[in-house]
Amino acid sequence: MPNDAQEANNQEVADVHAIIVEQFLATGRCPDRELLSRLLKLPREVITERLFRLAEIHGAVLHPHLPEPWIVHPFCSTPTLNWVASEGQSWWAPCIWCALGIAALVRDHVRIHSRLAGEETPIVIDVENGRAGCHDEIVVHFAIPPRRAWDNPHQHCALMLPFRKASEIEPWCQRHGLPRGESVPLRQVAELATRWYGAYAERTWRKWTMEQAQTIFVESGLTSPFWELAGTGTF
Repeated sequence: MPNDAQEANNQEVADVHAIIVEQFLATGRCPDRELLSRLLKLPREVITERLFRLAEIHGAVLHPHLPEPWIVHPFCSTPTLNWVASEGQSWWAPCIWCALGIAALVRDHVRIHSRLAGEETPIVIDVENGRAGCHDEIVVHFAIPPRRAWDNPHQHCALMLPFRKASEIEPWCQRHGLPRGESVPLRQVAELATRWYGAYAERTWRKWTMEQAQTIFVESGLTSPFWELAGTGTF
């Protein structure tokens, strides 16, 4: 159990995270430090320090050249392969898991625009209240085990791609010289995204511990060695 000082520290970071997620949902844009400073009524240098703390626990990815939020999962502030559109707003997502995570946060009808295998064939995925329907054959290929995700989060997300069917993955990996990981039905990934991201807009948000993340994988039916997180600390 965290002590009072640790909990106060956790809440400071959670407040910044909550405002970023709220702004993404409301405007489709990532707030910069100036806006965060105004919204939280804190000096910019305090916001900067808290953003660094958020990045340290893998709650955000900052731009490498300045301390501004770049990726705050499930959102990305710059264009990606995955475009999520609701009736009133739209967003970029780092990967298909994150796109389904945005759908879980919106809790309404959204359409995810992506490309099969990251190549020329477009796909549109309709999601209603976090549930992906009418896509029974679509699978998502996770090329890199989750325990290695933060070795290079950009590569991990970029290689998480939808395929028309599982049999297409092996030839694709061989053609591109990329690792063969594990395929998961799209509907199962949607269930994972709901469990993982469903509470990300709440002020009580805390970054999942390794144990909590492992439980979410198990509850989502992801139990092979590929999904084991032992030794990673905070995912």
